[in-house]
Amino acid sequence: MSTLAAIPSPPWSSLSLGPIELRAYGLLIAVGVILAVRRLGIGLDQLRSGAAEAAPSIGIWGVGAGLIGARLYHVVTEWDRFADNLTDIPKVWHGGLGIPGGVLLGTVVGVLRARSFGISTADTLHAAAPAIPLAQAVGRWGNWFNQELFGRPTSLPWALQIDDAHLPVSFESGTTFHPTFLYESLWTLSLSLCLVRLSGSPRLVGSRLFALYVAGYGLGRLWIEGLRIDDASVLGGLRWNQWVAIAAILGGGLFLLLTSPPRRTVEELDAQQTSGNDER
Repeated sequence: MSTLAAIPSPPWSSLSLGPIELRAYGLLIAVGVILAVRRLGIGLDQLRSGAAEAAPSIGIWGVGAGLIGARLYHVVTEWDRFADNLTDIPKVWHGGLGIPGGVLLGTVVGVLRARSFGISTADTLHAAAPAIPLAQAVGRWGNWFNQELFGRPTSLPWALQIDDAHLPVSFESGTTFHPTFLYESLWTLSLSLCLVRLSGSPRLVGSRLFALYVAGYGLGRLWIEGLRIDDASVLGGLRWNQWVAIAAILGGGLFLLLTSPPRRTVEELDAQQTSGNDER
């Protein structure tokens, strides 16, 4: 399949510094975490002065639990790959992190850690809503370096080139694919920016902003997952992660429909808007 232009895959996935080998996959996750913790601190400080000091501790606990949850999710949903080789389970540097499991366990532990600082669950979820997709946007580039989790063949100008060593056996050399890592990175980055913009809305306070993140991420993951061709468990014609994405869309959407922001907060917003119109 020929293209006029394409995204090349990187010629390396790790750097050796003496006896230390730095893998791009892990480095990108680390960069994403640093940016997310920074964003979490900004969000907490906006809700409660001085709360940003707790962000690094919340981040360490949440990220640690998130990595465990992400790996467990991947192992459980792809158990056939690990059943006969249990020693591969802890090898996260080879890839294989399930974001749904990471978000679930990381959020639970992060919330519990925040409560030890006296920060409410609602405030923690509100601050975490734009921070989590920011980390996802950066971390997804690790799939590019690993040349993994790409989509169906395509000849689009932004198609992804894959080295023969990483090419699925059913495809000819030179075949290019949908860069699903790029699609998800752009989707989650856009989602993060939108949530930052909406974080000041009294109608999306606390858990409601987080519910919007859950639904928004699920919507993007649903169609992006449908492009992927890597082996995955299939149920009813859909990949397992697509069912999880549908559950996220429904769960987040229903939460927004069945809950309402504090009445006092909405009334304050309306009063501010009315005052602003009168001043014009």
